[in-house]
Amino acid sequence: MRGKVLTYNDNDGAGVISGDDGQRYGFTRNALQAGFKTVVAGADVDFQIAGAQAIDVYVTAYTPGLSDTKNRIAAALLAWFLGWLGIHKFYLHRNNAGLVMLLCGTVGWLLILPGMAICVIALIEAIIYLTKSDQQFYQDYVAGDRAWF
Repeated sequence: MRGKVLTYNDNDGAGVISGDDGQRYGFTRNALQAGFKTVVAGADVDFQIAGAQAIDVYVTAYTPGLSDTKNRIAAALLAWFLGWLGIHKFYLHRNNAGLVMLLCGTVGWLLILPGMAICVIALIEAIIYLTKSDQQFYQDYVAGDRAWF
């Protein structure tokens, strides 16, 4: 059956889907398939029904909503212009990676090589962010745990 995610709370890993049949079905994080660890309200999904629960939930179309504040274009621009400070990592809540980039981008210039490496990494990441689809960006960098490339 197809439906749309009405709500999802990432803290407790539970949400509600409105099915095409007009019924509402609860689901948990464990029901998400294809590598998704979270989902946003408004995402189109395909799922199976087991009683009043949705199981085997597959995200079929990702529609950025108001609750999703992480934009791939913003992350790419931050990486392009301020990547040597790791600002795009902090924007994506990858604080450890952001600290590494910040240290290498500031103090690392004393050794020259770390500062140059961080600049190259930031430019590569800006290009990667721009070439990914919104859904893939969300899955890898917002919902997923990918911190580098």
